[in-house]
Amino acid sequence: MVNKVLTAFVVMDGMFVSMGAIMLGFSIIVQQTCFDTPTEGNEAARDLLYQKFPFTAGIVNAVFIFATFLATIPALATNNRSWLKLAAFMVVADAIFTLGIGVDLWVLTLKMKEEFFDIWISQPPQVQDLMQTAFSCCGFFNSSSPAFVTDQTCPSPAAAALMRGCSTPLNSFGNTFVDNIFTAMFGMVGIDVVLVMATACLLKDRKERERFRHIDEKSGARGTF
Repeated sequence: MVNKVLTAFVVMDGMFVSMGAIMLGFSIIVQQTCFDTPTEGNEAARDLLYQKFPFTAGIVNAVFIFATFLATIPALATNNRSWLKLAAFMVVADAIFTLGIGVDLWVLTLKMKEEFFDIWISQPPQVQDLMQTAFSCCGFFNSSSPAFVTDQTCPSPAAAALMRGCSTPLNSFGNTFVDNIFTAMFGMVGIDVVLVMATACLLKDRKERERFRHIDEKSGARGTF
């Protein structure tokens, strides 16, 4: 008969290690590509935001997830509950770590306009041009603060004065983009919580089975007299 408690634990353990693989792959790939020269305004805004992300923390977290998964293997291969308890503590630590990364990204959304202003003034005119074109805007707060870059969207001071500044569309773009990322991080914390619950259920199940085994052994011993 299939042990449903054990099956639930194995499924959640698989989701847990898959989460680590996704986090590791995303962190490494994006960290290597976010400094590439952009060719389009949305790409430029996205990559400049990525440069603010805690990718090193994400990589460390992913490695810790793999270490935790390795701790669950002897827990599954044997009936030793000590390995399960160790894995549970490691999952809790990982959940706190992942939550910290998510909160860090959430805080970024609270100061998005200030972050984008620092990003804007540090970019060369070519990158500002790309973002002005993509978001149909001129300058940052307005066409003169800081001054716009002359391009097809903002061909003259008079035309630029009629356009909105880039702070509003960039702020909206950044908030939506980062919201999706930190929501995914909080979803990963949810997987951690469910895995901890599955581990607790498996610990209880193994304890009960061990108790019944001892009862059967005692009953068998009495029957020999």
